[in-house]
Amino acid sequence: MRMTQMLVRSGLTVAAAAALPLTLTATQAVAVNTAINVTTSGTTVQVTTSDCATRSNGSMGNASLLSSGQANFAQGRQATLSGTSTSQAAAWSSVTTGTYTVIVVCADGTTAGTQAVTVSPVSSPTISATATATATSSASPSRGVMGGMGGGTKDYGAATYAAGGVLVAAGVGATVWVLRRRAKPHRL
Repeated sequence: MRMTQMLVRSGLTVAAAAALPLTLTATQAVAVNTAINVTTSGTTVQVTTSDCATRSNGSMGNASLLSSGQANFAQGRQATLSGTSTSQAAAWSSVTTGTYTVIVVCADGTTAGTQAVTVSPVSSPTISATATATATSSASPSRGVMGGMGGGTKDYGAATYAAGGVLVAAGVGATVWVLRRRAKPHRL
């Protein structure tokens, strides 16, 4: 009877733990706009979607990149969507630093999605070299740097290794003893 109750309780706990990520995922899926995906790489902005699968007059639709002062689709930098029936994409290159809005309109006139994107300034690596000359050699280590060795730079004797082995064996033995003792039912 007692074992059955423990199994039922642990089964319910496992079921609740398994359902929690699904509940959290379902809640997050409502808030996220998954119709379009906008990415930046340097000064290039790219949008991908799978909502504009139908062609009209050979086109799958258009995408527009609007800067902060622009209000509608026609004012932005437009690019034609290209791709297959499962994935369509458009890209803009040489985009300056700032915050933009990307709008995708399919060939049938429906809006696939709108998403804001920030283009960060491209940082170029700077190289600076400084040289210092020392007149004495006492500043440099005599045996080099012993990095990466951890505690292995000192040679321990056999007694140290034996004492460590005894401590590890005692810890394992104590753990086994405690676990076996907890497994036995205590009757009153």
